[in-house]
Amino acid sequence: MRTAIAAGAALALLLGFGSAAAQDFPSKPVRIMIPTPPGGMADILGRTFGQKLTEKTQQPAVVENRTGAGGVLAADFVAKAPPDGYTLYVGFHATNSILPTLDPKLPYDAAKDFAPVIHIANLPNVLVVHPKVEAKSVRELVQLAKSKPGTLSFASQGMGSSGHIAGEQFRLLTQTDIVHVPYRGAAPALQDLIGGHVPMMFDIVPFALQHIREGNVRGLAVATTQRLAVLPDLPTMAEAGFPEVQGGAWFALFAPAKTPPAVVDWLNREAREAFNAPDVRQRLEPRGVVLVLGTPAQLGSHVAADTERWAKVIKTAGIKLE
Repeated sequence: MRTAIAAGAALALLLGFGSAAAQDFPSKPVRIMIPTPPGGMADILGRTFGQKLTEKTQQPAVVENRTGAGGVLAADFVAKAPPDGYTLYVGFHATNSILPTLDPKLPYDAAKDFAPVIHIANLPNVLVVHPKVEAKSVRELVQLAKSKPGTLSFASQGMGSSGHIAGEQFRLLTQTDIVHVPYRGAAPALQDLIGGHVPMMFDIVPFALQHIREGNVRGLAVATTQRLAVLPDLPTMAEAGFPEVQGGAWFALFAPAKTPPAVVDWLNREAREAFNAPDVRQRLEPRGVVLVLGTPAQLGSHVAADTERWAKVIKTAGIKLE
């Protein structure tokens, strides 16, 4: 009986602490760590949330670009920060789903060292080819690749990027012999595709959208379950006959593990309000950004499923960091 009473008292104390922590939060500046340089999507999303949070609470939300090691430096910094909600991380597919399989020496445990806050956005992949490529559909591209094994190549944003893993998944599922050509970033890869130096790549919609509209590249399919409003005439990979080819870049807000649940829930509500603001949606959605904005639990499930899916591709394809 005494044990039960003590346990109940401890639980009440814990719940009371969490509620009090949320009521007082934030009482000092919040730091939002960005793993990529200024101007990228992680930076745009982090600064959008920081601005809205500052306007709402009158406490400064300080955005810091902590770049290096493909995002590992920023992720590790937040993983080891005090779990009080004052240090947040705009995580993404590479640091939280792909690198855990690719890099056995990661200084953090992506599954245990973060508290999921909110899945902010998806940036779906789109399969694009140079306009002179004979294929006008995904099936025609597969037939072309099979007729010329080892001669068709695909560009990517770099080893372990979403475009690289998507290309390897496509190669495995279609049983084609296509060659990976890694670049140092999305811009040089896309420029070489436009220039005709490589015939195809999986790029994210926000980067490829204008080039598809202008005819610099030809879009064949989007790696989503439903067609996109910004590319309504482009079929999905499922419609093209390859439903397993899904994915792209995603961005989410994380806090250090053991951050009080009440604080995590407060941050989730504020983020949903910030990204549901009409001015934010009007700025992001026309660029092909799909705002997700679910619960912390839904983000946790998404990361786990994404990690498992890409782990299978990485291991089957034998991909290793160079």
